[in-house]
Amino acid sequence: MSSLATSLGQTMSDDPLRMTFLKWQCRVRQIAMRDAEGRPDDAISPAVLLAGKTEPMGHIITVLNKAPGYSMTPEFEHMAAKTNDPAQRRDQAIRFLSATYFQKAAEFSDILTATFPPGSPGADRLHAAQRVTLVFEAYAQRFDLDCKVWKLAPHNPLHRATMAHNRLFNPNLPGDTVVLGFEPDWAASTSGTG
Repeated sequence: MSSLATSLGQTMSDDPLRMTFLKWQCRVRQIAMRDAEGRPDDAISPAVLLAGKTEPMGHIITVLNKAPGYSMTPEFEHMAAKTNDPAQRRDQAIRFLSATYFQKAAEFSDILTATFPPGSPGADRLHAAQRVTLVFEAYAQRFDLDCKVWKLAPHNPLHRATMAHNRLFNPNLPGDTVVLGFEPDWAASTSGTG
């Protein structure tokens, strides 16, 4: 990541597509929490296209994290530590994320993240590709995001936030889970109606 994006956890682009996408993501994620008990759908799980390919490599479940200045990572970690009951943890997470969490799009990082099992060949392939296109298509919207792929180190705030978020839904997530970051190039990305 650029040094600025690494330290801030987000790009500093003022491209209008950036805020349009973040607002849409906040809305569709709130819908998933309120209406689908947090189950990810196509609005959260984009198709991944490698350069020069027309068929997707597959779909990944992305996490939309708050920018480090608005981080809720300590709250997520506290929720996870409060109970060993996975059902209670999940219910608390859904209530928390259904309320006001997704209300202010400007508080979110535009660098999406995703987790992969330790030693994942898919994660290795994505990281080696260096750039991919994430295709989000749902709710009559389509966003094709041209992204730089980063393997996030455990000390990166987005790595920690992603692990804390995902452990609310999967308490058995291994400590050496691979977290990739997808940094959009807003000038090279597009949107339209699906």
